[in-house]
Amino acid sequence: MYCRSCGKDLPETAEICIQCGSKPLAGRRYCQNCGAETDPKAEVCVKCGVRLLGGVKPEGQKDWLTALLLSIFLGYLGVDRFYLGYIGLGILKLLVSIVTLGFAAWIWWIIDIILIATGRLKDAEGRELYKK
Repeated sequence: MYCRSCGKDLPETAEICIQCGSKPLAGRRYCQNCGAETDPKAEVCVKCGVRLLGGVKPEGQKDWLTALLLSIFLGYLGVDRFYLGYIGLGILKLLVSIVTLGFAAWIWWIIDIILIATGRLKDAEGRELYKK
């Protein structure tokens, strides 16, 4: 097995790469089977043909699909903003929805769905949403 972050040859049982310190399958730069450099967006290694294992979601990173579904189904109540860590905006969105019986919040709701769907809305700590 090779580290997907740095390409170092590792034992199959390795949980952490001794060269770069990351989890062996967390990266996207090298093939885990042959160690060849790969395109981070590739699904298959062009050198050996093995299916590349996806990177591991970094600790604390929010999931894009979860955020999108929350925005679609509960976004008018601010649940999407709460999930992404924008507590103040979540409360404000909820209050706007309650006070106006949802009429004024629908514009904000649609905008948030578009922002999340296009990947333009990051979490409260500025991190991109994780797409599997």
